[in-house]
Amino acid sequence: MAQTSPTPTKTTPSRVSWLKVLAYGSFVGLFGVIIAVSLPVHLSYWFTFHPLNHADTTSPEMVSIPAGTFQMGSNSGAPDEQPIHEVSLRGFKMDTTEVTNGQYAAFVKATGYITVAERQPDSSKYPDADPKLLRPGSAVFFPVECSTDAGTWETLHPPWWQYAIGANWKQPTGPKSNLKGRMNHPVVHIAWEDANAYAKWAGKRLPTEAEWEYAARGGLKDQEYCWGSGKQGDDGKWHANTFQGDFPHNDTGADGFVGVAPVKQYAPNGYGLFDMSGNVWEWCADWYGSGYYSDSPKENPTGPKFGEPEPGQGQPQRVRRGGSYLCADSYCRRYIPNARDKNPEDSGASHTGFRCVKDE
Repeated sequence: MAQTSPTPTKTTPSRVSWLKVLAYGSFVGLFGVIIAVSLPVHLSYWFTFHPLNHADTTSPEMVSIPAGTFQMGSNSGAPDEQPIHEVSLRGFKMDTTEVTNGQYAAFVKATGYITVAERQPDSSKYPDADPKLLRPGSAVFFPVECSTDAGTWETLHPPWWQYAIGANWKQPTGPKSNLKGRMNHPVVHIAWEDANAYAKWAGKRLPTEAEWEYAARGGLKDQEYCWGSGKQGDDGKWHANTFQGDFPHNDTGADGFVGVAPVKQYAPNGYGLFDMSGNVWEWCADWYGSGYYSDSPKENPTGPKFGEPEPGQGQPQRVRRGGSYLCADSYCRRYIPNARDKNPEDSGASHTGFRCVKDE
């Protein structure tokens, strides 16, 4: 039987909720934003390393995922993972890794695409926000000593998430950061529409949620993890980049990494796919519906017609899968193949990326 653990209803605040925090001006909520704005921007960082000069123009490796039938979901996990239901899929091809910074740089270099995090937020989309505070940026994880009990927080959101003005795929922690030495890391701060734009340019598409889970299981049946049944760290074996230690302030890096890891650092699953568990969240094509599994079609399901709105915000949400380097068994154990997550299309973060698929 699958283990259960305290699981947050959401792993990352959405962009609209961050901008509301900016508008209402909570000192604690603004702390991370103030830091990001007040730090001097050293132009030498930008001129010494420009990611477009290091674009990876080689074709990403893909593997064929055979047609088949599997049991999707869980009868012991979160309510939106239930019930287990049989799904049959046609064959498809999938990227062996998450899209890297180098690969995304090739897309941006060819098209001039500007990601959501780099754009000036549309004031009409965020009517409650002070126009003076609408600045390009994204959510960044910062380790802090605090409880995971939401009742103890002084902010609307987990204290370890801060909206960093100037953070985007090229500057993952803000204006003073760059991608030097990280071109083989998964690209992050990617909103759903950013991922979808890349997929179309590459002649591919985002995987359906069913395709993603089927591929993540790697041909295994009735196994808790993408790699089988052994827990992370058993007998000194590490299978994925997740969080060890006291979340959210002390990742010991026992699995070899603290933060995002380069792709292909752990053994692939049975289909030859790397990092289907942990490292960064991966967008799927589907709209999110908490009760979709109850009436999902058996053949090649593509998700509900409309996305379930984020509570209190009104924006429909898309599915994310796979967990990230922030998944800890004590808090967010969503690096297992049946676990689901969601966020609005315009919301990226420092732990969110994607990979693509292609019809056979």
